[in-house]
Amino acid sequence: MFFLILLVALSFFVGVNDLTVNGLLENVGQQRLLFMTTRLPRTVSLVLAGATMSICGLVMQHLTQNKFVSPTTAGTMDSARLGIVFVMLVLPSASTLTRGFVAFIFALLGTLAFLFLSRYLPGKSQMMLPLVGVMFGNIVGSVATFFAYQYQLVQNMSSWLQGNFATVTRGSYELLYLTVPIFIVIYAFAYRFTIIGLGEDLAKNLGLNYQVTQFFGIFLVAIASAVTLIMVGTVPFLGVVVPNIVAMIYGDHMKDTLGLTAIAGSIFLISCDILSRIIIAPYEIPVSVIVGVIGSVLFIFLLLRRQRL
Repeated sequence: MFFLILLVALSFFVGVNDLTVNGLLENVGQQRLLFMTTRLPRTVSLVLAGATMSICGLVMQHLTQNKFVSPTTAGTMDSARLGIVFVMLVLPSASTLTRGFVAFIFALLGTLAFLFLSRYLPGKSQMMLPLVGVMFGNIVGSVATFFAYQYQLVQNMSSWLQGNFATVTRGSYELLYLTVPIFIVIYAFAYRFTIIGLGEDLAKNLGLNYQVTQFFGIFLVAIASAVTLIMVGTVPFLGVVVPNIVAMIYGDHMKDTLGLTAIAGSIFLISCDILSRIIIAPYEIPVSVIVGVIGSVLFIFLLLRRQRL
């Protein structure tokens, strides 16, 4: 937690325009306005998005009994993206809330379709399930890209849905606060999600309705994923690597690791965002690129480690 607070404070003061503590207190050169308009919203959105994507990955891994499944490897985010393209075509002037609702519906349906497909995989291999999820997501994403090309929406879709916090300002990120009550609900059901992670037979023997609990977990993940996609775009690998690293150290009991996973996800995303601002300063690299590079290395490490076990 101390490291997270340190990174949050550092995030406030890293950027093209210099901010100082004295400048904020005295409002020198309208530094307070800059802080409240851009730096504070950006940092808050980083904390919430990092925690959200990590927790969504953790829930998905328990629901599917697979350590390499997350919203980005189960077609959830790609389905939400298809929903956004659908709104762009049908309701081009729709509000953010409407876009978020449609993205949620598509994310929920896409994730349910992935779980339906997963039932036909032999033995639910640890490697096969995420590979099928990636292929399924690529198919859905290809459909979205096809319609985007067909109606000249590619640039709009790509710039809007790429994980980039440079455009986050006051008034454009507040929907992310919806993830806070979702965290609370997930924590309340964490024990049940842990049981679901032990398998369908054991869950039923313990008196748990497996299908209803699994659907409820997917429902929560779909809402959180849609909100994150609408507000900040897609950030790859975060929902896979962070829960796995936390589980390696602290175990698999979800109620014990939920808070740690959220904090670790926020730390990871803020660290990558700070790097994106200083590598080629005064220009910025989209944070999704930094997360993709670091996350892919960590993902390969996790794969190799899983094969040795």
